[in-house]
Amino acid sequence: MKLAVLGRDGVINQERSGGVITSDDWEPVPGSLDGIARLTRAGIRVVVATNQHALRDGDLDLDKLHDIHEKMLRLVGETGGAIDAIFFSSTGDPDSHGKRQPKVALLEQIQSRYRVEYRDMVVFGDQREDLDAASQVGAQAVLVQTGHGRKMLGELHRYDGVTIYSDLSAAVEALLQR
Repeated sequence: MKLAVLGRDGVINQERSGGVITSDDWEPVPGSLDGIARLTRAGIRVVVATNQHALRDGDLDLDKLHDIHEKMLRLVGETGGAIDAIFFSSTGDPDSHGKRQPKVALLEQIQSRYRVEYRDMVVFGDQREDLDAASQVGAQAVLVQTGHGRKMLGELHRYDGVTIYSDLSAAVEALLQR
């Protein structure tokens, strides 16, 4: 693994009814910040790919999104971790331009920027779209059972090679032991 692509809501931070609209709404999933710090210490670059439909809907503006991401980056940094970049999309129609996170277009942007083969990319997610996108490009998919992850367990027969962990911290621990 050369590059870790993490979903934000439900993977790094708690999923919230109504969404994460302010920095006060952003609360980390227990252990997620430590997981990012362990990836960083192992020399693995970490990026975030997130769909922010609240931008499209007008519930969130770019200043608020920036504040939310600043809080996330600050807390990750305080634990010794680093996030290299945050890729986001506000596209409403998941088929429009293919950019609804983490549709293939965002993974293509990440792959192009970092020049990492998809097989060296691990996508950590909690939703069907995470698994679909990773599968389409040939990246390794990891399902975490935080956020919407538990709801996905019944659908895993559709995917080959998906690994499942209780949360990001457990996934990182297992992957780094390989």
